[in-house]
Amino acid sequence: MKSEELLNKLISLTEENREEAKSFKKLSTGELNFKESPESWSILECIEHLVRYGNFYLPEIEIQLSKSKHPKDEIYKTGFFGNYFANSMLPKEKVNKMKTFKSMNPIKSKVEVKVLDKFIQQQETMLKLLNKAKETDINKVKTAISITSLIRLRLGDTFKVVIFHNWRHLIQARKLVK
Repeated sequence: MKSEELLNKLISLTEENREEAKSFKKLSTGELNFKESPESWSILECIEHLVRYGNFYLPEIEIQLSKSKHPKDEIYKTGFFGNYFANSMLPKEKVNKMKTFKSMNPIKSKVEVKVLDKFIQQQETMLKLLNKAKETDINKVKTAISITSLIRLRLGDTFKVVIFHNWRHLIQARKLVK
């Protein structure tokens, strides 16, 4: 796949994710905090979860992009782990539940409505990073991942993992809108 084609698809998906989050701002506090069960997440908890991951990945991507001296490569090639992680984040018809790390689980947190603004701002940052990435080799720039320091992903794969993860949880949140 062409690098620019991937980045443009991810830009489009990030714009959709941002607009979905903006649509939640029209909901009441009760709707934003509604849960199907005590163990499930509300819309605000879904967004808080995404913000926590964004707090790790956005600075990491920005740092690695700023250090890059690699000229852009026309062709994007996914890595083994990156492809695996990205595909595991894709929304599926039958949801495959995943455990999240305690630090990323918002279930017992007091989440305020302003988390929506934080997530929207993170999507704006992601769009800037995606556009900046058009000038570098997204195969050679590597980023750390949140779950272990032993694995580093290609930048193109990191973008896919984060953006697909956002998409997945926004679909989860949308299902809670009555």
